[in-house]
Parts: sequence; C-alpha cells; structure tokens
Amino acid sequence: MKIQRIFLLVFVLWTSVVFAQGFETPRQAVENHLTYLQDENYYPSKAKISLMQIKDVDVKELEHRAKQLKQIFDALGDKIILREVSNNRNYKDSTSQINKYPFGSLHLEQGTNHHEYLDKIYLEKVNGKWVYSAVTVEQIPKIYKEVFPFGMHVFSDFTNELSHDKFLGLYYWQYIGLVIIILLALLLYKVLNVIFNKVLVSLLKKYGHELVADQYIQPVVAPITVWVLSFLLAVLIPVLHLPVVINKWILVILNLTTTLFFTIILYRFVNIVADIMAKLAEKTESTLDDQLVPLARKVLKFFAILAGTLFMLRSLNFDILPLLTGLSIGGLAFALAAQDMIKNFFGSLMIFVDRPFQMGDWITGKGLDGDVEEVGFRSTRIRTFHNSVISVPNGLLADMTIDNMGLRKYRRYKTYLSITYGTPTEKIDAFVEGLREIVETHPDTRKDSYHVYFNTFNSSSLDVLFYIFFKVPDWGAELKARHEVNIQIMKLAEELGVEFAFNTQTLHIESMPEK
Repeated sequence: MKIQRIFLLVFVLWTSVVFAQGFETPRQAVENHLTYLQDENYYPSKAKISLMQIKDVDVKELEHRAKQLKQIFDALGDKIILREVSNNRNYKDSTSQINKYPFGSLHLEQGTNHHEYLDKIYLEKVNGKWVYSAVTVEQIPKIYKEVFPFGMHVFSDFTNELSHDKFLGLYYWQYIGLVIIILLALLLYKVLNVIFNKVLVSLLKKYGHELVADQYIQPVVAPITVWVLSFLLAVLIPVLHLPVVINKWILVILNLTTTLFFTIILYRFVNIVADIMAKLAEKTESTLDDQLVPLARKVLKFFAILAGTLFMLRSLNFDILPLLTGLSIGGLAFALAAQDMIKNFFGSLMIFVDRPFQMGDWITGKGLDGDVEEVGFRSTRIRTFHNSVISVPNGLLADMTIDNMGLRKYRRYKTYLSITYGTPTEKIDAFVEGLREIVETHPDTRKDSYHVYFNTFNSSSLDVLFYIFFKVPDWGAELKARHEVNIQIMKLAEELGVEFAFNTQTLHIESMPEK
C-alpha cells in the first residue's frame, strides 16, 4: 500500500511538471528561451522549458535544440524585440483562428530576409501554456543544417561547447576562428588565381586560343574570385556566433558584395554572349542580324543591371515587393500613356522575327520608296532616291504592305519594239531571231524564261514584244545590262535594215472638193 502511494505521488509530480511546462503568453515563452542562453545567465536547462517536450527527445537533446534555435537567430542576424512579441495569453492566428503564434510574424530589428526559415517556427498554446510547437522542435535540426550548410553545423556544435571566457567582447576561440577564416580566404584567393590565370588561361593560349583567353576568361576572373570568397565568408562567419548586431552587418556587407560581383559577372557575361552572337550573325546572309546584336546587347545589360540593383536592395533589407508592385503599376500607366511607343517596339520585334527585308534592300510601300539604312527599336530609316532619309515608325511599317524589290531573284525588262509597216516578213523573222540570240548570249540575262515575239498590229507600227529578265544584284547593274542589250538591239536593226516606226498618222483623201 505504501509503495502504491509513493508511485501515485511520483506520477502526480511528473504530471504536474509536464503540464507546468510552458508559459502564460508567447512573450514569456520567447523571453525565457533567450534569457537563459545569454553569457551572463547561461542555463540551458531552464531555456528548454520554452520548448514542447516530444517523444524520442530526451532532456539533454531538448537543451541542445534550445541552443540550436538561438544560434539560428544569431546566425541570421535577427535581433528579437521582446516588447513587440504578443503578451496576450489568448492570442489567435488571424489566418487559422487558433492559439498559434508564427515566429515569422515577430518584429525583428531592421527587418529580415530570412522568412523561409522563420516561417517554419511557431509557438502554440498546449494545455493552457505557450511553448514552441512540437513541429518546430522536430524541425530545429533540419533548419540548423540549412542555416549552417556544407557540414558547418558540426563545427558550430563544437564551438558551442568551448570556453565562454571573453576578451574585448569576443570569446578567445572566436579570435582564433577569425584568423583561420582570413587565412582560408587568402589561400582560396591564391588557388583560384592559379586555376584561372596560371592553368586555364595558359592552356588556352598554349593551344592557340588567345582571343578566348583575353576576351572571355580574363574579364571575369577577378569578379568570380571575389564572388566565391564572399560566398564562402557568408557561410563561415555565422559559425563564429558573433554578437547579433555585428553578425547582422557583416552578413549584410557580404550579401551585398556577393550580389554586386555576381551582377558584374552577369554584365560581362552579356558582352561574351553578344560577341558570340555577332560572330554567328556574320555567318548569315541577313544583315538584320548584325543590326540586332548591338540592340540585344543594350537590352540584356539593362536587365542585368536592373536585376542586380533589386537584389542589392534586398541584401540591404529593403522590401522590394512594394517596389516591384509600384513598377508594375507605373508600367501600366506608362503603357497607357505610350501606346504608340509600345506598338513601335512590338513592330520592331515583328520585323526582326519575320525579316521582311534586311539592310540595303530596296523596298516600296504606301508613301515610301528607297533603300533600308537602319532598323531601330522605334523606327526604320530609309534612304530615298532623292538622297533624303525618312524615318518610318515600326508599328506603321509592320502593318504596311511592303514590296521588297531587294528580294527579287530576277529583274524584269519589258518593252515593245515598234517597226514600220513596210518591213517584209522575212526581216521580221530575222529580227526576232536576232533578238533571241542577244538574250541567249548576254551574261546577265535569264536563259530559261524570256519571250520575244511579233505581237501587235499597232495603229502606226508593227510591235515586237521584248520580255526578258536580268540576273543582277542591284539597280545599277540592271541599268548597265539594259544599256548593253539596247545597244545590241540597235546594231541588229541597222544590220538587217529594219526601221523603227515613229508615232505618225497618214491622211488619205479620195477626192478634192473642186473635183
């Protein structure tokens, strides 16, 4: 009977301890957790009371997770303002309407960029007491490894067990860690320089790729090196568990540096891509490709700078979502105010995609006739045959019916050779055969398709149809070929004694009035 009473007493005490674990408000739970993990007040056994006891997690492990959770906050550089944490014992989440306090809703000093971690952590009310939820306790090791990647969580656990003696505000082991990190950074800098400059660049030059080494590799060596170092430091610095404020600003500077140099790499990579595009454009027959490359270079550089600027603002803890929203609203207003500009822009895209003409082509259309000189994003410049230049908006040009004379394979020459009515039929046949021979022997005429026939009895002449095609590259060559053919026609007529008819009228009078 006595043993049963003792067992009952132990059970009651154990139950009271379990149900006593927790706090009246979310603020008390957070305050207890952080207060008892400070250097001057270090009691992990008390800090663990803020965490809900779950199955398969013993007391020592719960203390360990309480310390890991604080290290997560410190590593992210987030300083919790306790007075901003809700002190309402009946607090309810606005979304789920249950007694749940999302840690991502806590007010953090100067904002944070780590909501992807903090949103996984929340407090809840269990048996009338506020504690870190069972889900949170289970996820702490996983979040810890995400915050300290590449195996750094193991080193972080090791440093947490080292001496807590300080000098000038830092632990002795933190000074040693800083020296080690600086030495590692210098070593990595040397290694990367050797890899790029001594190995990669030297090999490229050795095998005759000096242009690739000088234009493509050398410009990005320094930015890539600094970018890798900044990324490495951003991973290693949180392991030192520096004071939150110092850690916060170091991470801000490193994130800013990483983003800045990544933007520089991206900017220079645009030059590399544009140079490759230019070389490919040189191999095509179209001249529009050559015009497109510098435009594409400018657009890609603009977007690289814009993206880099937005990410740098995000690194400085600016909330870029309102900025993006403002840009979208401003863009809509701008679009409404600049419909013609946008129409011209998409018109230029259609020209570059459909390629109805290219640089140097002779085009005709409604109100335009000339050679294409330049195609821009807003308008196309055309050199008229009066030697003036007209600028046609691309939106109008895309809707216009364009006759591209420059795409002609052959240039037609059609005329009627009028000879006198007194010309004998034998001479007419000889004249037609001679004309056909001129077409066959001239180097610039199309031999498989031409028509030369005695065609029409005109009022004052016999008309011979002369319908041929020239295979020449431009209008100047066409004029030269016409000249040569016309001279040969006149010589043929002189040799055969064929006379060309004038536009004359003959008046026949049957009798005079006096007769």
